[in-house]
Amino acid sequence: MDARTEAKPGQVDPGMPLRDDELLIVRAFDAPLPLVFRMWEDPVHRAHWWAPRGCSCTYFKHEFREGGAWRACFLSDTGENWQGGVYLEIARDRRIVFTFTWDDGPAGAIETRVTITFAEAHGQTIQTFHQTPFTAVERRDSHITGWSGLLDRQQAYVEAMSKGDAS
Repeated sequence: MDARTEAKPGQVDPGMPLRDDELLIVRAFDAPLPLVFRMWEDPVHRAHWWAPRGCSCTYFKHEFREGGAWRACFLSDTGENWQGGVYLEIARDRRIVFTFTWDDGPAGAIETRVTITFAEAHGQTIQTFHQTPFTAVERRDSHITGWSGLLDRQQAYVEAMSKGDAS
């Protein structure tokens, strides 16, 4: 099974081959690239969208620099979901790389690496989300819905900010 999300408006699939231990989600934003990047950098803005659909971010704190730690919690119907990591690479308006670890649950204490890249194409900002390695296809697949929902929220928030509609 390929770990790409199904194509829908606002998403692009570059057709890159994927291994079973990686997840790729690509979005096309109707917003300027510096704004899309800033929504990752600014913890106040990030807390507005850093949770899957139907959940809410109750805590987000980070040191947005290489070597800086980040920590977050979102509330779901099953309770608090704490996660954290360290920023490994930050190239303004181009790339963010960080580790991601759940505090507990089936994937607790298993570290993955998330790489976010940004590019401009056809008047849009293309954001590519890549996460690896997963210990099993089932673990990877269990993240598709959560990350897709979080990125849906990010896209709606960023595009509203771009139009001056977000609060």
